[in-house]
Amino acid sequence: MIDLSKTTFAFDDLTGDAAKHLAHLISFDTVSCKSNRALIDYMAAFFGDLGGRITILPDKTGTKANLIAAFGPEDKAGIVWSGHTDVVPADEPEWESDPFVAEIKGDKLFGRGSCDMKGFAACVMAVAPQLAQAELARPIYLCFSYDEEVGCLGAPAIAKYLGQLPMPPELAIIGEPSMMKLITGQKGKIAMRAHVTGMAGHSSFAPEHVNAIEFASKAVERISERGRLYEKEGPFDQDFTVPHATMLVTMMQGGVATNVTPDNCTLTFELRSISGMDPERDMERLLDGITREIVPPMQEKIPGTGIRFEKIFSYPAMGDARGTQGFQRYGDLLPAWGGKVSYGSEGGVFEQIGGIPAVIVGPGSIDQAHKPNEFVEIGQLATCVQFLSDLISFTSSDQV
Repeated sequence: MIDLSKTTFAFDDLTGDAAKHLAHLISFDTVSCKSNRALIDYMAAFFGDLGGRITILPDKTGTKANLIAAFGPEDKAGIVWSGHTDVVPADEPEWESDPFVAEIKGDKLFGRGSCDMKGFAACVMAVAPQLAQAELARPIYLCFSYDEEVGCLGAPAIAKYLGQLPMPPELAIIGEPSMMKLITGQKGKIAMRAHVTGMAGHSSFAPEHVNAIEFASKAVERISERGRLYEKEGPFDQDFTVPHATMLVTMMQGGVATNVTPDNCTLTFELRSISGMDPERDMERLLDGITREIVPPMQEKIPGTGIRFEKIFSYPAMGDARGTQGFQRYGDLLPAWGGKVSYGSEGGVFEQIGGIPAVIVGPGSIDQAHKPNEFVEIGQLATCVQFLSDLISFTSSDQV
């Protein structure tokens, strides 16, 4: 744990509590390839001791789990505060401190997950005692998932659980780093892999072979062509920095030597969609076109060659919640609008699977996420705990 007395930054009580909780959360190594159960069990005990109704949703292996801690009545539509517990690896040599030991320098708290997104979880824990003592008129659901960083794998179970409640929540606040600005849209993503199988041989006899890289390149051109079509024809949403869907190849591997016709090549590519599209249909049409146009010449030459597609993961786009009843109820408390973002979040999962409109509001900058020496500004934690405290006060009032 960090010693806050050694810093000259002036903490108020809630901000100091958030910093302490964040230091503890950072100490759990929850890189996505590892279990998050120790962290989930710790948070479940913390919220349970405060009177929260605890639900744990494990994955099939039991080594990972989601947490839901509910406070307040069950007979009204409430609000969700949502975050993920996993973090990306911290293997970069540029780290100037242990990434899993929090360190404060000036007005910044460093550590893996400090902004993405254990900072939000720490703020929730800081205000949880206030939440437990409040006479809530509507429920507040604290939700923490596993494996967001590798495709939003845990959140669907949470969204399904909440969506099937007798009175489902009417709004979800996703605590991804947004510099505490209101984000009302997020792109979805389909990540794909193409396995291209050719036939190898000495490169001096190349016309007799099926060059996997050559045919993979033809697929790359089809993928790039579809991306250019989005750029030209839309659909468009000017609230995004890139106001249309994007499609591109992000990785390509193949071949074994300069004198061998390559018999294999692997492509990784993605589609980032905006709300209102049918990205699954678009992807299916693309793959069908590649299969019809590129594969037959391969198989006519050498039977058994071809292209096999594999979906790595997908998550839906998050639409604009500003016209919904839940948003209207809490809208006056939400911060200034910050647009829409192209990075992924679990907001679309809550909307599409749980029927729960979502927005993004969280401490820290996405510019610091997934980098060595990740940090969150202490001032962002202060703003976040005040925001959550105000939500609790409002939810305890006659107005709600």
